[in-house]
Amino acid sequence: MIRSVLVANRGEIARRVFRTCRELGISTVAVYSDADVGARFVQEADTAVRLPGEAPADTYLRGDLIVAAARAAGADAVHPGYGFLSENAGFAAAVADAGLTWIGPPPAAIESMASKTRAKELMAAAGVPLLAPVDPGSATDAQLPLLVKAAAGGGGRGMRVVTELADLDEELTAAKAEAAAAFGDGEVFVEPYVVGGRHVEVQILADAHGTVWTLGTRDCSLQRRHQKVIEEAPAPALPHELRDTLHRAADRAARAIDYRGAGTVEFLVSADGRAYFLEMNTRLQVEHPVTEAVHGLDLVALQLRVAEGRPLDGDPPPPHGHAVEARLYAEDPAAGWQPQTGTLHRLALPEGVRLDSGVGDGDTIGVHYDPMLAKVIAWAPSRDEAVRKLAGALERAEIHGPATNRDLLVRSLRHPEFTDPGALDTGFYDRNLAALTGTGADGGGVFALAAALADAAGRSRFGGFRNVPSGPQVKTYACGDIAYPIRYRLGRDGLSAEEFPGVRLLTLGAHEVVLDVDGVRRRFAVARYGDRVHVDAPPLAGAAAAPCSWSFTALPRFADPAARTEPGSLLAPMPGTVVRIAPGLAEGDRVAAGQPLLWLEAMKMEHKITAPAAGTLTSLPVHTGRQVEVGALLAVVDTTAAQETV
Repeated sequence: MIRSVLVANRGEIARRVFRTCRELGISTVAVYSDADVGARFVQEADTAVRLPGEAPADTYLRGDLIVAAARAAGADAVHPGYGFLSENAGFAAAVADAGLTWIGPPPAAIESMASKTRAKELMAAAGVPLLAPVDPGSATDAQLPLLVKAAAGGGGRGMRVVTELADLDEELTAAKAEAAAAFGDGEVFVEPYVVGGRHVEVQILADAHGTVWTLGTRDCSLQRRHQKVIEEAPAPALPHELRDTLHRAADRAARAIDYRGAGTVEFLVSADGRAYFLEMNTRLQVEHPVTEAVHGLDLVALQLRVAEGRPLDGDPPPPHGHAVEARLYAEDPAAGWQPQTGTLHRLALPEGVRLDSGVGDGDTIGVHYDPMLAKVIAWAPSRDEAVRKLAGALERAEIHGPATNRDLLVRSLRHPEFTDPGALDTGFYDRNLAALTGTGADGGGVFALAAALADAAGRSRFGGFRNVPSGPQVKTYACGDIAYPIRYRLGRDGLSAEEFPGVRLLTLGAHEVVLDVDGVRRRFAVARYGDRVHVDAPPLAGAAAAPCSWSFTALPRFADPAARTEPGSLLAPMPGTVVRIAPGLAEGDRVAAGQPLLWLEAMKMEHKITAPAAGTLTSLPVHTGRQVEVGALLAVVDTTAAQETV
């Protein structure tokens, strides 16, 4: 029997495994990098072992250090979580060679699925349907669009969609470079890109006694950069025959490689209802909670049971109801999904939903790891009830700190293409992102007014009121590129604000302001952290598209002249590492508008920095491997000559 488990991972998944271990009476061991020294998963473990360094390559990807940590802490089993070394056959073998129990599939099974090209060969031999590969050297326009994919790894890294044949060579080169940097393996392959397809997967669980459970289906079609954002179980609007086909194919895939433990077989379902094998993840999935909710299971507990050699009990429990999961990221969807960093001052959701998170109030969101803050999961007897429940919980959540994708999630869950399960496909964000991220100025003004009034209450022991009339108070708040100049007076007759003739002040406090807005009583909770102000209010019925939480920056009355930058300066939009500079690029070169100059990597994602306009590259002060902070100068493009030529 397993008595002590080391989790070779961090953050949310480490806390998730620890929770089950505590319930089963199993002691826990964490490993942590220097960047995670104060992280919650470290504090919650019974024992913790430091892995010196901050970068994953020096810490969570060092299998030798993790095995040594398990021995030092007296662990007798290792759970890999997801990501990092979870699908590394060499690490699994090293754990077993050290006399420890590996909580996962056999190394041979991991190895057989490690390369997507090799996996497809094995699945074809097992009779699992799949897409035929395309030879990039002989590809034709008739085969477009094409998908370039890394043979190793996943998470959208090393993946490119090609819609023009002339772009294929360039995208192959870029995908190979990204795959080599991310996985140490630059092999890629090309296959048809199925337009209008759905991403559907089957959760499997197998023991060492010949039993394979197929635990229903999940739909993971809503993706950004080929990474999942919203997942649900069971996959909706699937004909029974297609569901049976997926279950049988997943069973064959598991038996073909003598699989044991938890895993996922992923498929692409075309618009005409045909299923094609994509890959098999030989680990626990990020989205496993929706399967747990629908089947009433603890998949981590079952992983431990299988690792101890125990059999699964008969048939799996049937599904009941519907569950939906949303991944809450510290990122700005409207700015190319740029990851965000900073202090997470507050993270609180209403009761009734499951919150799986690696962070909490006061934690710092850094640059070293994935920007996912939490997974929010809602279960209900039907799909529409579960979707409504999840959207409402996210809408009412208090999230104070870096920008997040919360508003995008709420709008996605309420979008007609999502509420109609027959319209689901992986192109959802390609079609709808602009509409889903456009906030505009509407609705923000009254929230900025509440922020200004709360600030006045906090600064005055008399609540901000004046007996003698005076000039208006002026405060300016910015949300993105939109500025809200607020002019108001507080006197014996209450609030006077020309821009808000239909607003009356009912209650004033430093942390709560109650206003009558055109006859509707609204309560605004205001929290301030330095120059950042977060204002939350209960949602208005029928205002699905209008955010009920706003984040502002309180602007100073006078601009700082030192904040000016040279025209044409390209500044780092986030902290990160310069991973590539365009080949041959040098100061003095002429560049075209939109020409890629360099690539930044932050939080497991690459971000392309391009020339804003045609001109001359007059400065390139960075080099490959350099770490930069947000706002650091990356390059300067002088457009003067180009303008004079025109």
